[in-house]
Amino acid sequence: MTKIALFGTSADPPTAGHQSIIHWLSTHFDWVGIWASDNPYKDHQTSLDHRIAMLQLLIDNIDPPPHNIYLSKKLSHRRSLISVAKAKEIWGENAEYFLVIGSDLVKQIRQWYRIDKLLAEVSILIIPRPGYTINQSDLNALEEIGGNYEIADLNAPEVSSTAYRKYGNENVLIQPVQDYIHQEKLYA
Repeated sequence: MTKIALFGTSADPPTAGHQSIIHWLSTHFDWVGIWASDNPYKDHQTSLDHRIAMLQLLIDNIDPPPHNIYLSKKLSHRRSLISVAKAKEIWGENAEYFLVIGSDLVKQIRQWYRIDKLLAEVSILIIPRPGYTINQSDLNALEEIGGNYEIADLNAPEVSSTAYRKYGNENVLIQPVQDYIHQEKLYA
């Protein structure tokens, strides 16, 4: 069965950590669907179009270049359930879908829109994030509401978009994304 990872991210801006996750997903799944989204729990500083353009720069700078990544604004929606439905229009019902979330969202996911329906459609792939412990009690609560999950064996770099937005730390960004931000005068 085809395995598809679905990675929606606020990516405001996308970092070297996002690139590391995308690369890892491309080596572990048949297809990786990626989109920038407006997370209903966050305030965003940059438009979806800019965030998608920066995600494309991350993908273009993965070596060796993956050929199984599908980046599309068409997948973007504030509700993951809608993004999953759009993915199924692309790849069909006869695939195994994994919704990718960071370990910082394990506790929050139980409050997402129609979570029972979402968990019936996908398994959850948890990406460990430095500084965000995965608590067994949160995993148990996820299972109790019908969630199947796996934890990725990935050690993503300790970087975040917040470090750039709040402190201007350009070390979290790859050079083409830095150049794009300066060119477009973003995050001033």
